[in-house]
Amino acid sequence: MQAKTFDRATLEALVARAFGAPPAAVESMVGGASSRKYFRVTGPNGERAVVMFVPDGLTPEEASKETNTRWPFLEVHDLLVKARIDVPRIFADASHDGYLLLEDLGDRTLAQVLEREPARKEALYRRAVSDLVAAQLHLAPIVPGTIVASRRFDEELLRWEIDHFREWALEARGITLPAEARARFERLATALAREVAAMPTAVVHRDYQSRNLMVREDGAIVWIDFQDALIGPRVYDLVALLNDSYQVFDPSFVGQRIVEAAEAQGLRPDVLAFEFHLVTVQRKLKDAGRFVFIDRVKGNPNFLPFVEPTLVKVRRSMAAIGTKHPVIEELASILDPYLPADA
Repeated sequence: MQAKTFDRATLEALVARAFGAPPAAVESMVGGASSRKYFRVTGPNGERAVVMFVPDGLTPEEASKETNTRWPFLEVHDLLVKARIDVPRIFADASHDGYLLLEDLGDRTLAQVLEREPARKEALYRRAVSDLVAAQLHLAPIVPGTIVASRRFDEELLRWEIDHFREWALEARGITLPAEARARFERLATALAREVAAMPTAVVHRDYQSRNLMVREDGAIVWIDFQDALIGPRVYDLVALLNDSYQVFDPSFVGQRIVEAAEAQGLRPDVLAFEFHLVTVQRKLKDAGRFVFIDRVKGNPNFLPFVEPTLVKVRRSMAAIGTKHPVIEELASILDPYLPADA
């Protein structure tokens, strides 16, 4: 599908359709790492909304599927609403032109609220954990046959993500593993991807972290950026939340939240903790590589400050697993010289 070019007239027509007249004001918003662009608009009578513009629309493979011509964002949005998950309202849909008009949730991402009100950290994270467990429960019976069920963190994808770490967090930064260590790394990466792919699964947001969660005035948590939802390890979103690259957590804080998640699901905390640390190793290696990729390929250096903190989280989870897992023990021995020390 050919990429679309932003057009102010289309944006104004979308707002006029929803609110009766073109916007009184349009303000460009700072975006993240994706190609999506966001604009905060003020309607003719003071209404507040956000326009999401997606220049690439459907991916080529999505566009080629005759049975799936809607944006994944819209399909997943409908599914989350059905599961009673709080998501932004859609005021108007012009997705065929690349635009959606959404509820304006302000600047109250979880990350921003924590900066302004750090005393709320525990309460907000307990809420985010509780919401996540409830969401997995409500989604399980309604996901079959949906776009989410058609996508999965399989061994191939997980393995690719570990290679992404090697290519960008190591080699692109001038670090080349010796031949013998490289061969061992390849073997261990395959074993890790295979084990993670075989773990108990659930519906996964895929990036359930402080920049993709909004906080309403009453403390309710709102999901955004959920269009890539798929089936993956049940602990994957918990890892994204509690080993968020943009936040700093004391290990005891993380441990308490894992216990709460386990108890809410009727699981043994030690079982969930082991899954948590194993997925952390895979996920955070990928994240470190992705941050460098975004700088080198997309020309956005804003994520580089998080490479080192992310690799510290890898080291911490490797240490938590320790000698209980031969693959992690050997992988830690290979990567030890290249991971920053845990302060």
